[in-house]
Amino acid sequence: MASTYEAAVAGGPVIEAKGLGVKFAVNRRRKRSLREMFIHGKKRDPNAAGNEFWPLRDVSFEVAKGDCVGIVGKNGTGKSTLLKLIAGVLIPDEGKVSVHGKVAPLLELRAGFNDNLTGRENVYLVGSLHGMTEKDIDERFDEIIDFAEIEPKFVDTPIRHYSSGMKVRLGFALISQLEHPIMLVDEVLAVGDKAFKRKSYEAIERMLANERTMVLVSHNEGDLRRFCNRGLYVKNGSLALDSDIDSALAAYNADTKAEIAERKKKEAAKKKRAEGAAKKDESAEDGSTRAEAPKKKDEGKDGGQAA
Repeated sequence: MASTYEAAVAGGPVIEAKGLGVKFAVNRRRKRSLREMFIHGKKRDPNAAGNEFWPLRDVSFEVAKGDCVGIVGKNGTGKSTLLKLIAGVLIPDEGKVSVHGKVAPLLELRAGFNDNLTGRENVYLVGSLHGMTEKDIDERFDEIIDFAEIEPKFVDTPIRHYSSGMKVRLGFALISQLEHPIMLVDEVLAVGDKAFKRKSYEAIERMLANERTMVLVSHNEGDLRRFCNRGLYVKNGSLALDSDIDSALAAYNADTKAEIAERKKKEAAKKKRAEGAAKKDESAEDGSTRAEAPKKKDEGKDGGQAA
């Protein structure tokens, strides 16, 4: 009997967004999460007052099984917000997003870790939260620790004593063990040193070779071209272009160059106005000085006659 995932992808896209939009309040740092809604329910938000803006609005696209889609755009245009909507971390205010299959979120790799628990305890905790059984974790535990390059003496040490790099490596090593068919990746392919980065790339390539689907947010054009066959260019909270990755990057780079040129033009005009104002002030000051000089000379003559 076919699984729910197999049945879904056979009849349509793995990820489908229709008219997707999310609204933030200016005086709030982020959208309420599912966890906050579960704890506080529908109680009135004490910080709800204030102006609102839409980091994303009217975004529609589909992702097929086996696709690797790169999301490109400037910082603050809604790329990571879009990933969180797909992951279900944020709830849309408009439209909807449907995901057919379990998601392996390589977003905030340290999310879910408890600083008071050891590395071993955190692996079992976070692994279970992502659907891994205790048997699965038992079988893969050594592989996870080896991949993360955690020294044996630190395995049973509280991770509050871990460096940031150690936590990120452990998070990546754990999440990459998930066999979920959909991966959401947000700027995490550059974790660790060159050797660990190479291992991370190889792990991603193995997952993609098994017809897994990936949505990648990155500013690294090399990574985007290496993994992605398609690109979504997000501009000012809207989907500006849905095409192959090279065309999406070309459009983004062209807009970036145009913005830089326009900024330089404005800066040059501002500098020219400032220089013009300075020359005007200097001319006015010189004229005032010349006007005062004869007056002082006349005052000297008058003083001589009086004497």
